[in-house]
Amino acid sequence: MPEAPEIHLASLYVNKMCEGLVFTGPVRKSDVSKSPNVPFTCEAYRITATSRGKEVKLTLTPMKSYDPKQTFESGHADQPMDIVFRFGMSGYFRLTTEDELPKHAHLRFYSKEKPCRVLSYVDARRFGSWQPNGTWQPDRGPCIMFEYKSFRENVLSHLTDRAFDRPICEVLLNQKYFNGIGNYLRAEILFRLNIPPFVSARATMEGLKSEDLCENETTDTEVKEQTPFSGLSDALHFLTLLFSIQKTKKNRVKGETADLLRMCHSVPLEVVNLGGKGYDPEKADYSDFEAWLQCYYVDGMTSMRDHNGRTMWFKGDPGPMVPKDSKSPKTKRAKKDDHDYTHKKREAGTKTPKKEKYPCSKEAGCKGRQTEKSWQDVPGNTPQYKHRSTAQKRKSSTTELSAGAGSRRSRRVTRQNSK
Repeated sequence: MPEAPEIHLASLYVNKMCEGLVFTGPVRKSDVSKSPNVPFTCEAYRITATSRGKEVKLTLTPMKSYDPKQTFESGHADQPMDIVFRFGMSGYFRLTTEDELPKHAHLRFYSKEKPCRVLSYVDARRFGSWQPNGTWQPDRGPCIMFEYKSFRENVLSHLTDRAFDRPICEVLLNQKYFNGIGNYLRAEILFRLNIPPFVSARATMEGLKSEDLCENETTDTEVKEQTPFSGLSDALHFLTLLFSIQKTKKNRVKGETADLLRMCHSVPLEVVNLGGKGYDPEKADYSDFEAWLQCYYVDGMTSMRDHNGRTMWFKGDPGPMVPKDSKSPKTKRAKKDDHDYTHKKREAGTKTPKKEKYPCSKEAGCKGRQTEKSWQDVPGNTPQYKHRSTAQKRKSSTTELSAGAGSRRSRRVTRQNSK
């Protein structure tokens, strides 16, 4: 499922591919999509994109003509329109030629050039949606990546809310406070901080401050830009300042390992820095993104469903707030090719013969059961055929009895004649 990094990469993709490109005509929707129509038609307009958490907004801006006498045609837009997208499970944008239109392109913007190119919103599973003349959802909190200060203040000012009574792994998916975090990000964040997933969310953040001191510290660059010292007093001052910087760096490393909110900000930015080598729903090669993952669906890690039925990946103790009806944790094991063909391995790998299902001492009884079982295994033998065979057996037995009776009568007649 696309999370904050993928949404932001999608906006960067639109801005890069649509730079200098002019679009024209109406915005077209596929027949199978249940999302609303986009009432926008323009002779010439441009497209730009911005992201916030798990939402991306396309802005359609009509191009004004340099000719003051020329006016907009009736029915054509003369004001910008914002379309807010939520990608669901599999949404993304793609710019292709009209002949190479993706199969699941549910909203399409056509360029004015020839041959025509199309910017498509593609969603194979159709869980995503869009809203014409839309705005950011008011129930979503500030973006974890680009509104870090507001995001931090929003979380710490609501720690007394009942939402933070729940396990930290479930609270991280609450978009009211952690707008942009999804399943793989919560696993990576908690794993790097060595925090069990099923502990109280409030307990993990009670000691944090609303202002991140790591952002206001003095850096080495600022020291180098200072005026060169002269005399013993300036030298001592420089050494004192340098010592304080090194101490601040050590404190920052310790603070980052304990600051959950800062990690919620920095880990998604790592995926963004992967750029095109990161998570891409159109690519078949996920090797770079998988190499970046340390916990989510990684060999040796354990998975368990939370109270909402979402799978949580972690390592070690899950914590005291594990769901009561949760199944036993499953560990993902690495697949190893077994190329040991030694004699001991062969002997160990040989299968022992299965025991008979109906063991019996008498040979006749076993044969009878085997015959009955083999008859049932023959395809086409139904109870109807079984009934016929039984009737045939009865008929043949009756014939044998009558034949036996006739032979006994003939013997009596022969004896009487001989007398």
